[in-house]
Amino acid sequence: MFDVSFTEMMVIGVIALIVIGPERLPKVARTIGHLLGRAQRYVSDVKSDIRREIELDELRKFKSEMDEAAHNVKTSLRETETTIRSELDTTASEANKAFADIKKDAEATSSATPATAAAVEASAAPTASTPSAPADNPPPASSASVPAEPVTPPQQPKTPTTP
Repeated sequence: MFDVSFTEMMVIGVIALIVIGPERLPKVARTIGHLLGRAQRYVSDVKSDIRREIELDELRKFKSEMDEAAHNVKTSLRETETTIRSELDTTASEANKAFADIKKDAEATSSATPATAAAVEASAAPTASTPSAPADNPPPASSASVPAEPVTPPQQPKTPTTP
């Protein structure tokens, strides 16, 4: 902080000895030492407070960046969900339309030959993967009342690990 050499310190000491006197010089030196110690502690406390504030500011900045990234991911997921749902709805409506067309064709051929119409209608029946069935042809009661159970992979035996 101050650039004071040894000779300058000696000159200050000699002047203090002359001005203060030899009896009071140790007490004054001790008091000055305590005051300098307090000043150093105060300066170090201020430095540590500034350092903490800087770190806290960096953490706030990092938190805001993470919040923004999380918001962007959430928005992206919502957009993707909307896109997938619209495509799924379009596919479902196309499948229902195709099923209705097949059913019309089957009804048209049923008036011509009853045996052939039954075969066409059986082959055109919707499978379980069809998203929705027409209102006049409800799905079987067993598949509607029992939810599908998730398939779980087989459990692997646990082996002891070495520390």
